[in-house]
Amino acid sequence: MAPDRVVTRVVRVSTVGPEGDPAATPPGLRELMAAPLLDKAATTLAAESVDVVGYASTTSGYVIGFDEEAAMVSRLSTLLDVPVAATCASAVLALHELGVERVALVGAPWFDFELNELGAAFFRSQGFDVVSSASAELSRDPRRIEPAAVYAWTARHVGEEAEGVFIGGNGFRAARAIEQLEAAIGRPVLTSNQVLLWSLLAQAGSTVEITGYGRLFAHRPARNSTQNA
Repeated sequence: MAPDRVVTRVVRVSTVGPEGDPAATPPGLRELMAAPLLDKAATTLAAESVDVVGYASTTSGYVIGFDEEAAMVSRLSTLLDVPVAATCASAVLALHELGVERVALVGAPWFDFELNELGAAFFRSQGFDVVSSASAELSRDPRRIEPAAVYAWTARHVGEEAEGVFIGGNGFRAARAIEQLEAAIGRPVLTSNQVLLWSLLAQAGSTVEITGYGRLFAHRPARNSTQNA
């Protein structure tokens, strides 16, 4: 979304739980966010020159809830001495910024029923009316998902009662479908990586302009309204 204008450094938090894939279950996701494991990974960024840090996991936020996600963001910001943003809280902020109250949630194809229900609970806890929450019926291999498929499935499955759409999953390559979707359904469309980048730019005080990825980037929240300015 911002090639050659934003430099990123990526640190993966990983562990292997009893199911093999730690991200497959809520207990595994909680393990990934536990302070010793997460903080150890985060401190590897201390040697880098970074202005802001993003925690890029939608399902983690769904599992632990808004308050615990906020506490995690605060802890990491203190540890690293830079602003920190998390995906789900960024989505909440973006929906408020766009005036969306009734939202349709579209989960990545690999989100199971439990994760979709936790996602609905997350947004309802922040006062949103979640009108639907279901996984996109597309390939479970992220590399095989094309923007046209994301557009086609979402356009068919978002009801008129929704004022906006949030497509969840930081590994779900959905951002390139945003503009076409917004043109087709006439409502805001948000994705996990889009809202996280939007929040990070605001917290860093960046003047980088993003075009081609939805109406959200026409809005810039004040830094003191972001998650941990």
